[in-house]
Amino acid sequence: MFDEPPRAVIFGCAGERLSPAEREFFATADPLGFVVFARNCREPGQLRELIAALRDSVGRADAPVLIDQEGGRVARLGPPHWRRYPAAARLPDAAAARLGMRLIADDLAAMGITVDAAPVLDLPTPDADAVIGDRAYGGDLARVAALGRAACEGLLEGGVLPIVKHIPGHGRATVDSHRACPRVDEPRAALAASDFAPFRALCDMPWAMTAHVVFGAIDGEAPATLSPRVIGEVIRGEIGFGGVLVSDDLSMGALGGGLGERTARAIAAGCDVALHCNGNAAEMAEIAEAAPRLTEVALERIARGEALRRRSRRQFDRAAAEARFAELVGE
Repeated sequence: MFDEPPRAVIFGCAGERLSPAEREFFATADPLGFVVFARNCREPGQLRELIAALRDSVGRADAPVLIDQEGGRVARLGPPHWRRYPAAARLPDAAAARLGMRLIADDLAAMGITVDAAPVLDLPTPDADAVIGDRAYGGDLARVAALGRAACEGLLEGGVLPIVKHIPGHGRATVDSHRACPRVDEPRAALAASDFAPFRALCDMPWAMTAHVVFGAIDGEAPATLSPRVIGEVIRGEIGFGGVLVSDDLSMGALGGGLGERTARAIAAGCDVALHCNGNAAEMAEIAEAAPRLTEVALERIARGEALRRRSRRQFDRAAAEARFAELVGE
C-alpha cells in the first residue's frame, strides 16, 4: 500500500490555499491524511484545488481527507455553495437519516473528501452539557442504533467513509471537552447497558473517533483517548470495534500536557491515528516529531475501510433524492 507507512496523524491547514511552508512541512512530516474546516472552504473550485494540493504534498492521491459534516450546527460546508441539512435530532426516521447522509456524501465526494466525522452515536442525558445536544439522534437506544446505521449506509453509498463518534460515549459529559475534561462516574454496568450500546450495535463500521472523557469506573485518571484500559477493555473488547480508531482533536482543552505528549499517549493507548485540526504550524511540528509511523495493524484497518468505501458506492438521482428528503423532513 505504501513504500513507507505514513505517520499516524491527520493534520489541518491554516487557510484556503496551501502555503509553500505548509507544503514543505507536509512533504517531510508525511501525515496519513488531512482534515478541512470552514476556514478552508470558500467555494467548490477553491476547495477541490486545496484538497488536490494537500494530497500532492504527500504524494498520495488516495490520502484520506476528513471533514465534520453532520448537519445542523456542525457543518463545515454551507450556503450559498452547499445545501444546509437539519440536525440529527430533527430527523424523523432511518429513511431520512440515510437519504440525508447520501446527499451529504454526494456533496463531499464532489470535492474529493473521502471521510466524514459522522454520525454522532452519543446518548445525551438531561443534565449534560449542550456540546452534543441536537447533534445526537436522541436518547432511545433503538432509534440511535437504527438511524446511526442508516446514516453510515448513506455515506458509504456515496463513496464516503463514516466515523462513528464519540466512542465509547460522550452523552453524559457535563462540561464541553473542547474546554475542560469531563468526568463520568456512572457504574460500568450502567454504561454498558446505555452509552456503549449504540457503538456495540455499529461495531462493524470502518472508523470511530474517541471521546475525551474520563470514565471513573474504568480508568479514573486518563480520558478514553489516552487510556489503554478504555481502548483495550471497552472499545476493542466489550464493544468489539475493529476498525480505524482516530483520536478526537488533540488540541482540545480536555487533554493535559504538551502536544507531543498527548500524541505519544494517544498512540500508546491504542489509537491508530492522532488528529490535530487547527493548522497551527508550531503545534503540528511538535506532533509530527512525536507521531510514529502507522503500524501494520493500522494499515490493515485503513485498507479494509478503503476497500469498503470503493465497493459500497452506488449511483443515485440527486434531484429525486432532494425532493424526497425535503418531503421526509417537512421542508
